[in-house]
Amino acid sequence: MADVAVAIIGAGVVGAAVAQRLAARRLPCVVLEAASRPGGEITARNSGVVHAGLYDPPGSLKARLCVAGARALYGWAARAGVPCARVGKLVVAADERETEALGALLANGRAAGAAGLSLLSSRELSALEPGLRGHAALYSEGTGIVDAPALAASLAADARDHGAEVLLAARVEALERAAGGWRLLTPRGELRAEAVVNAAGLHADEVAALAGVRRYRVHPCRGDWFRIRGRAPVRRLVYPVRAKGAAGLGVHLTLDLAGGCRLGPDAVYVSRKDDYEPAPEGKRAEFAAAARRLLPGIREDDLAYDTCGLRPKLRAPGEPGERDFVIAEDLPGLVNLVGIESPGLTAALAIAGEVERLLS
Repeated sequence: MADVAVAIIGAGVVGAAVAQRLAARRLPCVVLEAASRPGGEITARNSGVVHAGLYDPPGSLKARLCVAGARALYGWAARAGVPCARVGKLVVAADERETEALGALLANGRAAGAAGLSLLSSRELSALEPGLRGHAALYSEGTGIVDAPALAASLAADARDHGAEVLLAARVEALERAAGGWRLLTPRGELRAEAVVNAAGLHADEVAALAGVRRYRVHPCRGDWFRIRGRAPVRRLVYPVRAKGAAGLGVHLTLDLAGGCRLGPDAVYVSRKDDYEPAPEGKRAEFAAAARRLLPGIREDDLAYDTCGLRPKLRAPGEPGERDFVIAEDLPGLVNLVGIESPGLTAALAIAGEVERLLS
């Protein structure tokens, strides 16, 4: 391995976005990926939703970078030929109490900079999506879906075109200060870099600890998905109103670019960062019940287990509120990206801009 300006740890969509941004500015970069393929964990199992920026506090990194990142993502997808579509999203209130919550969500989204938001009556909701049941809805025109693996691959390919190298099976085993920068040890050999960007996702806390930064702990939070058999029953993404204090947005309906529809994910804290076994059969009944709050005709037999993913949460089990992204130069030349969960995919290109600013 030759010495480089920047070593990026992690080849998911965020690491790929950082590599593309820095390589395009002629900084020699190497991306180190522990797995045998890039983007095999969080990115590969991502729902692919391009969020508008409804939920996070205005001014937070999550809110600011979600709004900026969505604009950048749509532009990149159009230029790079990445499959993407603005299908829109409905947040559906089941009763008067939840309708009041929609007003607060609308105000929060607008304050955060999300565009294309409007409140719909029950009649207007039925006109848009006849199969849905709801007291009212918040409509987000700008929410969309993207092929997450294709997005990550396009960013990595552009980084390579600008001279970056992506090394697989290159888990970072040691990370220590060295003259003029950092020394990294991997099974592929030793590397010296002027700066290091830790984009290791579920393992970002472990990588930070290798460098002596032990203030972070990532809590894996699992979400399962069930596929709805046959033709998608809706044309837009459909979400419930988020329960106060919930670790996720609630089981919702998402579309894929092939015309299919999935239900999920739930949010369950687990002890392992590789907990990808299929869900127990009994979970199908829970998901069917959640779906019937939005689509009354859904039956258990309509659902088939699909897959699961893990969120790298900084929020611990039992903690009342979400934590913001960590994008911090904790030591000179070491930028840690920790807790990059949703809306991390949407924000990836904007996160890369923040990294560039810190390293400039």
